[in-house]
Amino acid sequence: MEQATYQVVGVRFKKAGKIYYFDPSDLPVEDQSYVIVETARGVEYGKVVIGRKTVREADVVLPLKRVIRVADQNDAKVVDDNKQAAEQAFEICIQKIQEHGLRMKLVDVEYTFDRNKVIFYFTAEGRVDFRELVKDLASVFRTRIELRQIGVRDEAKLLGGLGPCGRVLCCSSWLGDFEPVSIKMAKDQNLSLNPAKISGLCGRLMCCLKFEHDNYESVKLELPSVGARVITSAGSGIVVSIHPSERTVDVRLSETGKVSQFPLDDVAEEELTI
Repeated sequence: MEQATYQVVGVRFKKAGKIYYFDPSDLPVEDQSYVIVETARGVEYGKVVIGRKTVREADVVLPLKRVIRVADQNDAKVVDDNKQAAEQAFEICIQKIQEHGLRMKLVDVEYTFDRNKVIFYFTAEGRVDFRELVKDLASVFRTRIELRQIGVRDEAKLLGGLGPCGRVLCCSSWLGDFEPVSIKMAKDQNLSLNPAKISGLCGRLMCCLKFEHDNYESVKLELPSVGARVITSAGSGIVVSIHPSERTVDVRLSETGKVSQFPLDDVAEEELTI
């Protein structure tokens, strides 16, 4: 049985946030334009990052929420006003947290587009009883209040910064979703297992270990394994280490015992003769 298909556009609400599909109906929605959409938490303002396309039913979550309209300058002003209000709310919440003596760190504050809710993102070592804080905040802002506890990776994504490589954090610049990262990925990439060298600003294993892993694995299939006998332009020898990212291998030459580095195209495995 053939699956049903749907016309959708992909919308992102934050710079490196998750992409959600919406029904554009007959509206003139174009890639990179801004739209007002209906979401589970209310009316929101987002950017179209995937233009109109057809997807199968298995690729979307039904029922599809719809695009209400293409955003205009008035909508953009509302977003700017909400950001300024969120900055003020941040300062007020910091003060209230101190007054209540709560062991929590406020990370970010966000208003929904329609000001129907204000969301406070925080980190904490364990569970925090913030019921009195919520009542206090509700009396100040007179709207729905949501306090959302997030993890250290989410905190890094919200705050941003520079990674050990000197570039803007992947999670805050382009990486939409977090994926599991394991220490085995660091081993497979011949990296030092020193936590300080393979951890990001969040203190967890760097996300790049995951999305670079497949590339390392595919290159390693082309490289000879450690211990293999090979022939190079400088003579035959044994592979003592490989460098997948550089596509090179270190070979201990049989004649001199010296270890030299050779590019992949200058190395051929010896054929066994019987």
